[in-house]
Amino acid sequence: MLSAASAAGLAATAAVPAKAAGPARPGRDDVVERLRSLPGLRVVEERPGAEPGYRFFVLGLRQPVDHRNRAAGSFEQRLTLLHTSADRPSVLFTTGYEAALTPRRAEPTLLLGGNQIQVEHRFFGTSRPAVVDYTHLTIRQAADDHHRVVRLFRGLYPGAWISSGGSKGGMASVYHRRFHPHDVDGTVAYSAPNNVDDREASAYLRFLDTVGTAACRDALRAAQRQILLRRADMAARYEAWAASTGTAFGIIGSADKALEIAVLRAPLMFWQNGTAADCAAIPGPDATTDALYTWLDDTAALPVYADSVARNYIPYFYQLGTQLGYFDVPTAHLAGLLRYPDAIEPRTFVPRDIPMRFDSAAMPDVDRWVRRRGSRLLFINGSQDPAVAESFRPGSPDSRVLWAPGTNHHATIAGLSSTDRADAVATLTHWAGGS
Repeated sequence: MLSAASAAGLAATAAVPAKAAGPARPGRDDVVERLRSLPGLRVVEERPGAEPGYRFFVLGLRQPVDHRNRAAGSFEQRLTLLHTSADRPSVLFTTGYEAALTPRRAEPTLLLGGNQIQVEHRFFGTSRPAVVDYTHLTIRQAADDHHRVVRLFRGLYPGAWISSGGSKGGMASVYHRRFHPHDVDGTVAYSAPNNVDDREASAYLRFLDTVGTAACRDALRAAQRQILLRRADMAARYEAWAASTGTAFGIIGSADKALEIAVLRAPLMFWQNGTAADCAAIPGPDATTDALYTWLDDTAALPVYADSVARNYIPYFYQLGTQLGYFDVPTAHLAGLLRYPDAIEPRTFVPRDIPMRFDSAAMPDVDRWVRRRGSRLLFINGSQDPAVAESFRPGSPDSRVLWAPGTNHHATIAGLSSTDRADAVATLTHWAGGS
């Protein structure tokens, strides 16, 4: 997240002049009235807490379950709106998951001083039909959701539009452009993986075997081994925690398997969210079981694998296992300690009564489009982020990939080198109609 100082400095360099507003229409000057006039849109509530000059709304938009078959029914998709002025640029933003209901501006919104429409991803949060048919959870259906949002709101916000998101949200922004390339004037995708071939994971393995120092990698491997060597005690603690909080491991299968998953994911999560400075805090071989357990919880988020949280991520792992693909992790140093060969496969996280079939053509299609036909795409990546070990590589001269040095999965334009930061701000400003 931007600091107040960096936010103010960046925003000052990216001022986009306001376009002349159209003539006022009698009785329709208030944004609430204009929102209520949009077909299929419901104003749920206006919430306090927005920054000066902004109003924050929670909205619901009626969307088709299947954009090619209206007979499949509909669901209400949650949106949020940060409104400042109809003559400012607008940012279409998504996390790729459930929508955040706090009035926070994404970095492009802050830089442009614009409006922001956040789209909750279909089948996450409250954006679900009464009966969920996961076959309609595809990158094309989600892209069509975004397309309808842009078409609907363009009447209210006729200026420039920029799409943006981080991680899975960045991926969703790229997929939207693949199927509707002219909906917006440019896209800023942060930390967006590009897993072209799900069967080929060498880039992820190579990254995790070379990132940071050898001493830090050795410390991570040793901590993993120590946890699995003490797995009986660790799993018992995990099971006791679950029972005390009223949850269980019905989706994953057992506390023992969930523990193994957390151990396998620990190095990936360590580098995604931490930095080299955190290496010193990795417990050594002589650490207590309490210390190892606490470190694993802090690093790999143990509650994520218990039902109370895991059920919220079923749509995520369904997408991984049907189109997006998943990473792999090094395991040679854990020889003889692993019990579940399928532990980190997406199928593990999706109940067996939900069928899954992988579409091996989806990601190569997106990758080809980015390389051959994609335009006005700006990718912001961290140089120490394993998620972008396979990154998008746009071929258009008006697109670029910029790397934030020494940065993890939370890369920002503010974290780029001064030269790249100026380039990114100038690019974004140009796309939004500035000089």
